[in-house]
Amino acid sequence: MLYYVIRPWQVGLWAALGLSGAAAIVYGVRRNRPRRPRPWYLLAGALLLFVIGDLCSAVLNSDYLAPYDVPFLVDMVYLAMFVVMSMGLMGLARSGWAMRDRAGVLDAVTLILGLGLLAWMFIIEPRFRTPGLTALDQIAAVAYPLADLLLLAMVVRIVLVARWSAPVALLAAGGIGMFVSDNLHLFARMDGFWHIGGSLDVGWMLLYWGWGLAALLPSMVWLTEPRPAPTAELSGRRVVVLGLSSFIPPMVLLFQALRGPVRNAEGIALLCIAMFVLVLIRLLDAMRIHRQALARERMLREAGVGLVAATDIAQVSDVVRDTATGLMPRHAEHRVILAVEEPERAVAEGEQPGGPRPAVLCRTGELPPEHADQLTGFDTVLSCPLAPADGTSGGHSIGTLLVAAEEDVLQTLRGAMEVLALQAALALSRIMLNDEVNRRDSEAYFRALVHNTADVIMIVAGEDEIRYCSPSAAAMFGREALEGNHLLDLVVPEERERSAGYLLRARQERRGETTDWTVWGFGDRRLQVEVSSRDLREDPAVGGLVITLRDVTQRRRLERELTHRAFHDSLTGLANRALFIDRVTLAVDRARRNGTIAGVLFIDLDDFKDVNDTMGHPVGDELLTSVAERLKGLLRPHDTAARLGGDEFAALIEDSAGTGAIEAVAERVVRVLSAPVPVGDQRVPAGASVGVATTRHARDGDELLRHADLALYSAKGEGKGQWRRYQPALHEALVERLQLKADLDRAVAEEEFSLRFQPVVGLTGAGTVGFEALVRWEHPSRGTLAPGEFIGLAEESGLIVPIGTQVVRQALATAARWPTRAGLSPYVSINISARQFRTPGVVADLLRELDEAGLPAHRMMLEIVETLLLHEDEEVWADLAELREAGVRVAIDDFGTGYSSLSYLRQMSLDVVKLDKSFVGEIAHSAQQRALVEGIVQLANTLGLEVIAEGIETQEQRDILADIGCPYGQGYLFSKPLPGAETFPWLVDDLDAPAAH
Repeated sequence: MLYYVIRPWQVGLWAALGLSGAAAIVYGVRRNRPRRPRPWYLLAGALLLFVIGDLCSAVLNSDYLAPYDVPFLVDMVYLAMFVVMSMGLMGLARSGWAMRDRAGVLDAVTLILGLGLLAWMFIIEPRFRTPGLTALDQIAAVAYPLADLLLLAMVVRIVLVARWSAPVALLAAGGIGMFVSDNLHLFARMDGFWHIGGSLDVGWMLLYWGWGLAALLPSMVWLTEPRPAPTAELSGRRVVVLGLSSFIPPMVLLFQALRGPVRNAEGIALLCIAMFVLVLIRLLDAMRIHRQALARERMLREAGVGLVAATDIAQVSDVVRDTATGLMPRHAEHRVILAVEEPERAVAEGEQPGGPRPAVLCRTGELPPEHADQLTGFDTVLSCPLAPADGTSGGHSIGTLLVAAEEDVLQTLRGAMEVLALQAALALSRIMLNDEVNRRDSEAYFRALVHNTADVIMIVAGEDEIRYCSPSAAAMFGREALEGNHLLDLVVPEERERSAGYLLRARQERRGETTDWTVWGFGDRRLQVEVSSRDLREDPAVGGLVITLRDVTQRRRLERELTHRAFHDSLTGLANRALFIDRVTLAVDRARRNGTIAGVLFIDLDDFKDVNDTMGHPVGDELLTSVAERLKGLLRPHDTAARLGGDEFAALIEDSAGTGAIEAVAERVVRVLSAPVPVGDQRVPAGASVGVATTRHARDGDELLRHADLALYSAKGEGKGQWRRYQPALHEALVERLQLKADLDRAVAEEEFSLRFQPVVGLTGAGTVGFEALVRWEHPSRGTLAPGEFIGLAEESGLIVPIGTQVVRQALATAARWPTRAGLSPYVSINISARQFRTPGVVADLLRELDEAGLPAHRMMLEIVETLLLHEDEEVWADLAELREAGVRVAIDDFGTGYSSLSYLRQMSLDVVKLDKSFVGEIAHSAQQRALVEGIVQLANTLGLEVIAEGIETQEQRDILADIGCPYGQGYLFSKPLPGAETFPWLVDDLDAPAAH
């Protein structure tokens, strides 16, 4: 008001008005501190230039009321003001995003060209053609309208792209006011009617006041904050604006053609072409952007499919990261973080509900440290809140999608990232909802378990007072209401101290362990319970020790029973092998520490197998039980008796006074067990062999057991009912035996066995009637070994069967080549072991070997041992009968030395009885022996059996045997065993001279 009232002061007041606007902008920038202050400072500078121009114009023109002619110098100040102002407005228009708005520039240029043509035709050209204008005046006449037009375009640009606010409205009002005042001022100057203090000054006042006030408002900072990139799509309004702008040149041509001659036709035509090119470029840009939008839509659709299939947060993170990478331009550096929080935490941190929120561009340093550290190397981050639009999270953010890249890239992808964040939020919300449902179901499930489980669950307070007890306590303790009682009152008195210590450790060490208590159960029964604990005193929902009691009374009883069975023999009740070995190991360690002696006895029943086979397994079991009782009675309480298996027993003697005391125990064992054991109405022999070993020669338990086994082997080798102590020499014998066993395996594989044949001759001059095949082992280093050196080992190892097969094959092959004559066909006699004869299919194998050798069956005689007949095995008798029916003769070897009796000669189908050489050796010096042999011979003759005497070494023995009627014999008197090759000349000589050799 003062400006219009006090006219002499108008110039000063006008300058103060302009300077106040510039000062307000500077002050507002210093106070509000926008992100980019430079555009505001440029606007302040433009206002300052405006004031300077006005002052210069006022000084240079003293007649304020005259037509206002502005010198060119003043025009330069004004034009500089327009340049600075345009730079400031352009800075505000572009400071909200980093990318170039090519589409906006093209639209603005198209519009400016159209409006510029109108300004030229109706504003600039008339003044430009005014007579008397200098060149500088003409430049000014063109520059001012164009500058105003550019100013208007910048203001419109800010209104279109900036977030609408009071500062934007004030800037727009000031810019439009200046545009209107400038153009009205231009027309007034052309007509000579303008003067200072007129109504036109209102537009410029609006410029000063509006822009100054806009800078003072706090929301002025929004103009320079990051904002969504301007859309490059062709909206309806833009199409209308571009269309109208494109029609301006042809409409101008039409207007001029209707009014008269057309001026500037060439320029208008070039302008039409330029605007057509701009519109075409704009359309191509729109097509490119549309293709990019389709590609992003396809990737987001694929991401939606992947997020629907995701079942956990990690899978959601993978899909989001892959999709964000696919949306990025090629070779663009970026980093993606999906930070997920629980909805409760988001609410606690003060986030406001209200559905999805837009993405925000921010600086990396503004992020929380845990996220900023992961995004080192990037300045700008796009933060997209994860807030699903379906309300599943209550409108609260459940996390944030952080995408770091160049600012222009983030501006371009802001919309796509917002959609991706929304999809991720929906997937995460679904997963969290499922987890919550599962958690609540689990709570209900465990609540049902607590109320229905057989275990008793208690919560115990600080003084061991029961604060809660599950309903299952009624079944265990007979009462359910245990709250308020002390837990240790339920424990039996002798275990309360140990139980109190367990509870103390549970509180101090804060770790649960499992132990067993004995408690008073229902009806004052003693129950064994398994106790476990967990310290949840800091959990506000619990506030105490959680004690779980499980009734394990039956299980512990079963475990003790199973443990006893696992370490004790079920028949005798003695310790088994596992327990015995464990105790031996411990005893050896104690003896070494204490300087005492411990000993081990290995006990083997001598004739148990025969008893078991002849009298049956029940009798054998009773014998084993009786032996176990006798053995326990011979030992001290702290010694250990064990059954190792079968008929093998053992005893552990600890803390012995010396080796003599241990050997005395062995002596007593042999003596006591030699007495027959009464079983039912019969007495069963129970003799035993014992091996003794002590810690004097053993370093550990395993060695002590090996020594005892060697001693037992030595005792059994020296006869029944013996005990032997371990000596180092036994080890050497065992090593030699093992080596011999290995050599025997090799010998069987390489057929290192040969045969010797000892002639069987008639004692009354019948000549050679046959040969007994005797096996020899041609050892590579030991030379020729007799059967006594390896047959026993072959029997034990089972190699006797393949050895016997080789012997049969060689013997039959040799016999098949022997010369014969009418009435004289020498046979071959082959020894067959009991084990070989019990081999399945032995009869078929023997008959097949006969057939392959081409030897008649009557020329083979099998010598069987007496033990084969001991068990009265029907299958053995059937096999012998089948062989005899085929023509094979059967002889009983070493008759009289084993368990056989004369009754076998009546019961069995035999052909030959071979008298053992022990009978023959004393026949010349013992009448009793002669009578015994004579009785056997007479019985055999009566039964139709032939008798062969073995081991004849003197002529006197031959004569006596001949006198008592023994028809055949063999021995060194006639010949030593001959190699197979020497049997042929023997038989040739025998055939030529039938007399005995």
